Amino acid sequence: MDILLFAALGGCLIYLFLIMPSFRLKPGFHLINSIYFAHRGLHDNALGKGKSAAPENSLKAFERAVTAGYGIELDVLLTKDSQVVVFHDETLERMCGVAGAVIDYTYEELKQFTLMESGERIPLFADVLKLVDGRVPLIVEYKIVNHNLSVLPLGDELLREYKGQYVIESFHPFALRWYKQNNQAVIRGQLADRFTEKKEYQSFQYWLLQNLLLNFITKPDFIAFNHEHQGMWSRTICRVFFGNKAVAWTLKTPEELEKVRTKFDWFIFEGFEA
Repeated sequence: MDILLFAALGGCLIYLFLIMPSFRLKPGFHLINSIYFAHRGLHDNALGKGKSAAPENSLKAFERAVTAGYGIELDVLLTKDSQVVVFHDETLERMCGVAGAVIDYTYEELKQFTLMESGERIPLFADVLKLVDGRVPLIVEYKIVNHNLSVLPLGDELLREYKGQYVIESFHPFALRWYKQNNQAVIRGQLADRFTEKKEYQSFQYWLLQNLLLNFITKPDFIAFNHEHQGMWSRTICRVFFGNKAVAWTLKTPEELEKVRTKFDWFIFEGFEA
């Protein structure tokens, strides 16, 4: 019995070590003057299936968020000619109605496509930073395609020149590790979900990610978790036991926001105004 108790205690300690995030608030946290972040800008994708006046991740959606005083969550990835653009999907079909992936096109080629039949086009990350100009804080999500981390130094180069408030996040733990090694002062967040509920994510690597078992390597400053699964043990322990910041994504109604308001610190929303 003593051996079993010792083994159980040892297992608990190992588990806590594996999920241990950074539990010291970086000085920059107190500068982030928003707890509400418009998901991909204050867009109008949900208005209907026709033309959109301010589609997601467009300059128009970002300007709307700035005018309303909300922080902005946005996504960055690379083009064929290594330009950093703001776009969520790996492929162009949903937003632009054309075949192929963003990485298959140069930026000049991408400029011929419009977003959701609007007058808006895929923006350069540099142009988005110029537009926002520090007026609201940013959550910058790095999209890592095929484990290619080359977007990180290029995005970081642009952000080093940016004077506004921002944090970075990614589903890919190697993105956080890169920042930990190359620009440790930046506040970084681990994105996560209950991945293994979906058939395509039923693997050991996604089980590790949903349970935050790589935190001991990446030491995230905050955990951004799908709000529908806010009760996951590892997420709760990180916030309650280690005092790690918690970000909820993506809230789509005021009722969803109220339901999790006491469980998270920052809130990423769309489809309504928080």
